[in-house]
Amino acid sequence: MEIVQIVGLGLIVTLLTALLTDKSPQFSFLIIIFAEVIIFFFLIEKISDIILVLERLAVRANINMVYLETILKIIGIAYIAEFGAQITRDAGQGAIASKIELAGKILIMVMAVPIISVIIETVINLIPN
Repeated sequence: MEIVQIVGLGLIVTLLTALLTDKSPQFSFLIIIFAEVIIFFFLIEKISDIILVLERLAVRANINMVYLETILKIIGIAYIAEFGAQITRDAGQGAIASKIELAGKILIMVMAVPIISVIIETVINLIPN
């Protein structure tokens, strides 16, 4: 029932920030950041469990670990960029949030180039001359 704990924390923080926003917006923002970090660290254990399962499946399927590592890095970049963009958006910095998202997308494309290259080479090798 971890979701109940996460939602409970979210609701408590929402109520606190609603009460504090008029009196102390800086303190309200710090509470939001603190709650977001707590939720993120709470989920790290779950993420590591998923990674272990995927690694075991890749070993069983005889998949090159470089591809799995690259895909996991891409997923990590996407989540971290989204997390950072949400925090900056919460702080009222929509322009910075957009740049964080753009940087995440570009870094994902950079990481995907080797995988895309292998896929293209495989397709080319399958096409008869």
